[in-house]
Amino acid sequence: MYKSLKFVGRWKYSFAFAAVLAAAVAAPVVADVIAPKPIDRQITLSVVELIKRCHYSRHPLDAEISRRWMKTFMKALDPMKLYFYQSDADEFSKYNDELCNLVRRSDVSFAYVVFNRFLQRVDERVKMVDEVLSKPLDFTVDEEMVIDRDLAQYPKTPEEALDRWRKRIKYDILVLKSGDEKDRKEGQAALDKLRQRYHSFDKRMHQTSDDELLEIYLNGMTTSLDPHTDYMSPETQKNFNIMMKLQLEGIGAQLLSEDGQTIVKELVPGGAADKGGQLKVEDKIIGVGQGEDGPITDVVDMKINDVVKLIRGNRGTLVRLEVIPADGSGRKVYKVIREKIELKDSEAKGDVFEVGKKPDGSPYRVGVIDLPSFYLDTDGLRIGLTDYKSATRDVRAILDGFAEKKVDAVIVDLRRNGGGSLTEAINLTGLFIHDGPVVQVKDFDGQVLPQLDPDPKIAWDGPLMVLVSKFSASASEIFAGAIQDYGRGLIVGDHTTHGKGTVQSLYDVNTTLQLFNSTPMGGAKITIQKFYRPCGDSTQKRGVLSDLELPALSTHLDVGEADLDYPLDFDKVDSLSFRHYNYVTPEAVDALKKMSAKRVSESEKFQKVERNIARYKEQKAKKYVTLNEEKFLKERADLNADKEEEKTYEEMAKNSKKGVVRDYYMDEALAIAGDYMKLLLAPQTTVQQATGAR
Repeated sequence: MYKSLKFVGRWKYSFAFAAVLAAAVAAPVVADVIAPKPIDRQITLSVVELIKRCHYSRHPLDAEISRRWMKTFMKALDPMKLYFYQSDADEFSKYNDELCNLVRRSDVSFAYVVFNRFLQRVDERVKMVDEVLSKPLDFTVDEEMVIDRDLAQYPKTPEEALDRWRKRIKYDILVLKSGDEKDRKEGQAALDKLRQRYHSFDKRMHQTSDDELLEIYLNGMTTSLDPHTDYMSPETQKNFNIMMKLQLEGIGAQLLSEDGQTIVKELVPGGAADKGGQLKVEDKIIGVGQGEDGPITDVVDMKINDVVKLIRGNRGTLVRLEVIPADGSGRKVYKVIREKIELKDSEAKGDVFEVGKKPDGSPYRVGVIDLPSFYLDTDGLRIGLTDYKSATRDVRAILDGFAEKKVDAVIVDLRRNGGGSLTEAINLTGLFIHDGPVVQVKDFDGQVLPQLDPDPKIAWDGPLMVLVSKFSASASEIFAGAIQDYGRGLIVGDHTTHGKGTVQSLYDVNTTLQLFNSTPMGGAKITIQKFYRPCGDSTQKRGVLSDLELPALSTHLDVGEADLDYPLDFDKVDSLSFRHYNYVTPEAVDALKKMSAKRVSESEKFQKVERNIARYKEQKAKKYVTLNEEKFLKERADLNADKEEEKTYEEMAKNSKKGVVRDYYMDEALAIAGDYMKLLLAPQTTVQQATGAR
């Protein structure tokens, strides 16, 4: 199952290209990609063979997949149809039915034809940007710009392209003016900012490596089979392994590219940079040198992946960073000794809160576990390390701590958990049930095998709640689905979870087909199975429905499996026999819904969320946006739909740094837990009174 989400959804159309576009920074300027290398043919042959052998759907690489592939590849490069001309699209369309025929011969030359044309168009558009920005722009004219990708059309002439870019630039300026205080300040110098932004983008596109292009292109094919089958370049595979192990060797800094500048956004607590005390958040890194006296490489306008490569290295080695400090002082050079960095922000965390009152007057104690992913260091497990990273081991330790603190109930927060290891999902579910099936797994041939809780011991047998969102995917849905089927705990959160009901396996391209090439060739993550709940329902496209829904914008974002291109369909298998714990009954759920709805209706913050949802849905339904400044700013005065989306993603990421955050949402979850415990202890007549039953 491995990766499932990490905030797929609206970005999924750009799959690997998102890393190229959004991750900016680069090594010394390199020549444009021109033609495939011999190793590209080996990689392509391997990926094609792996898909034919292993993919669940057994869908042939035929004309239908070719057409999907063409659409996906073009959308990855030019989602709003701003760069290519219609004549380019018409020329490429001659290959609509042929891409799979070409790739079966390990021929990927078409990727280079399209991408080199793309680079040509980017160069032309940057000149158009300069032309547009050299003239006054009229923001009093009543004109509109299309914002619906499905309605966007490729320009037919240079004049039409220039007009499209004039509108695009007006829109970008208006967005800056309508943003937060930082954006509005930048809006005062918007012309220079936009000019730099597009010139920077042009440089980064010309620095696209052969590996990156091959990854983008082959992923056009793999994601035409389903959204979670990917080819990973060697660098992407390395980053994937880091996330699963939760450790790397480097300085412990999270970097972000903004308009060609590499900016320090976070320092890992206790990491090398944090302990050094010199590097600060918002510092700009402009150069990187190796060792005490190695030359410093200029990293301005460099792709972020390449900057990261320069900064990472073996523990104990020295890296020098040339920095422009955020405080405005002159540039400095900092020396940092690389260390092993533990990514503790992604580990399970626990905290205990008090809520309500027991019959004896003392408060209930609720233990909350924040679990960002179902992580597992498979290499550490394989070689027998005693301290290998495991979500189940960490959660068990937290539950042991809760027992010592005498908690009355446990909440497992999966709202930002995009999945992870299938093994961990099964083992972690086993901490809350005695025995029985956790998930059913179906192979391509229709054979269904139950996966059982391997340990009859239980780590927590008291009241349990699981918090979910539309970002909760894959392994999260296995866990939540089993807990719900067993009646073991209450599912609270968004209307439903993400809806990813497929299992992926990661294959090493070098060794799987006995291509023992010394050059790393990356990996292929391929959908090999579908999983089903103990009751027989798939979570595919449908997700796990919450027993009790709380208002949240994330419910309405296009981030679910059903929002992605070419997902596999929902279906069912036979239900299995399993124990029902009766911790959740329809009467109790009805009672909890009524009590929660009353609090939510009286909560100013939840009511603001409800109003924002209504405005968001209204704005998102629009196909065009006005470029009249007065009308634009008026429309966005109440709510900026794009900003609300960004804020939702940012809050998810920010909360991942903090672990358990007690905000208005968590307060309501704790209140529900308090009500839940009272109902579990109450006689049936109390439940009937709470639901209004007679």
